[in-house]
Amino acid sequence: MAEFFVLNTGARIPSVGLGTATGKAEPGVVGGAVYAAVKAGYRHIDCAPAYRNEKEIGLALKKLFDEGVVKREDLFITSKLWSGNQAPEDVPEGIDTTLEDLQLEYLDLFLIHTPIRSKKGATPTPENFLPVDIPATWGAMEKLYHSGKARAIGVSNFSCKRMVDLLATASVPPAVNQVESHPGWQQMKLRELCKSKGVHLSAYSPLGKPGSPASMGKGFLDNPIIVSVAEKLQKTPAQVALRWGLQMGHSVLPKSTNETRMKENLGVFGWSIPEDLMAKFSEIQQVKTLRAEFVVHPQGIYKTVEEFWDGEI
Repeated sequence: MAEFFVLNTGARIPSVGLGTATGKAEPGVVGGAVYAAVKAGYRHIDCAPAYRNEKEIGLALKKLFDEGVVKREDLFITSKLWSGNQAPEDVPEGIDTTLEDLQLEYLDLFLIHTPIRSKKGATPTPENFLPVDIPATWGAMEKLYHSGKARAIGVSNFSCKRMVDLLATASVPPAVNQVESHPGWQQMKLRELCKSKGVHLSAYSPLGKPGSPASMGKGFLDNPIIVSVAEKLQKTPAQVALRWGLQMGHSVLPKSTNETRMKENLGVFGWSIPEDLMAKFSEIQQVKTLRAEFVVHPQGIYKTVEEFWDGEI
């Protein structure tokens, strides 16, 4: 298993990245985690304005570059378009703000964070949502790709239906769809669609842990199948879950600010889950933990969670 996957642009995306959506972390904690992660061997950092920590990540990156730990070209940096900047004329501002905060000249990957558009400058709550116009937003994203500010473009939280609709109109096909995926929510239909269209699937919350923004329910790492496989292979349940993702063909973005766990999450190479044990993962009950209940409002754009996910929940 290679330590990277190849995107439809020809670029290499590291197969394990550090997620930075840590919710209520104290100021400086995420920046410190990024610094420690890169020193530990991470080469893929997943960011977003919605996580409200890109400035401190930018400081960490500058420190790493200044100290000669890595060069810019050694890292794969992803960020995402804020929901308030989805109007085509606001998309350039969206990436420029991120580039300024991260102290970078380009992104390796820029994603439409979610199929939710909110009023510019407003809190992204149902009363501030506007109808999305993905083709128009995507057209502006394509211009960023052609300009070189975003070396690859993609989407996040897109259902099968939304992917099919986008692929039908896109001049530049999305390189990535970043979604929740783990043994407890395997996304097999979406996975097959993306694979057939040359779109790389990247998994946030690959450990399925509650505590992520908008997550519901308990995690799956104590599932008897996961625990049994971990014991047989003498690995941790988290390592087994991450390795499952790699063997399914997608990159994984585990979150942690704990240096020991960050290093543990990199320990997924040089071994594999045998086919007979991989087959057991199909027996795990499927439960979506990030349901995005916050988008629902009786008078809003989305009146049910099912409507937001196009029934794929």
